[in-house]
Amino acid sequence: MNTTSHLPLSIQVTKKIEDDIILGRLMPGTKLDEQELCDRYNVSRTPIREALKLLAADGLVEIRPRRGAIVPTIQPIVLCEMFEVMAELEGMCGRLAARRINFDEKNELIALHKSCEKFLFNNDSEGYYEENKNFHFAIYHASHNSFLIEQASSLHKRLHPYRRLQLRVHNRMNHSYSEHEALLNAIIDGEELLAEKLLKEHVVIQGEKFTDLISSLNTLISS
Repeated sequence: MNTTSHLPLSIQVTKKIEDDIILGRLMPGTKLDEQELCDRYNVSRTPIREALKLLAADGLVEIRPRRGAIVPTIQPIVLCEMFEVMAELEGMCGRLAARRINFDEKNELIALHKSCEKFLFNNDSEGYYEENKNFHFAIYHASHNSFLIEQASSLHKRLHPYRRLQLRVHNRMNHSYSEHEALLNAIIDGEELLAEKLLKEHVVIQGEKFTDLISSLNTLISS
């Protein structure tokens, strides 16, 4: 169950284009003609243009002056390197959050974790991802390091389509939730080094699971 109908049309289209790019239906180098996309997704030009701007901000699309939008080439090795850096940044966020998190931030993190459980129970990978994203951003902010928050948020935004899609790998949501549980406890208990270790491992697992996803595309049923 992947409910997206409540989202703005431009966001719905963005997610569909994300999937088509990542799953190889729109190959690197493909020129993204607006009218063709309108026909493909049965929408008007306005949500298509808004979606392309959002995708360009995330690096999944390149918009070139007088040439329009294209799908850029992203090498697997670059993606792996990005996950490695993401793991280091998030690990630092986890360590500092365990040291600096305040009472209200602890309650927010607990509430977000409980909210993830609802989407896990409903097997809603889209809803789970959105709350999962909020959980991670709450940890960034609990680090109380503005430069680190900026850098982690920026790279997370760059990687978010891949992090979203990997949740469709068999049983990944269950593992993700369990990892969040251990991480949450470490942060609340002030276990700085443990929080750093768990968060690093959590992000590295995402990279590995994305590889699993690519390997099983032929059997993946997309929404």
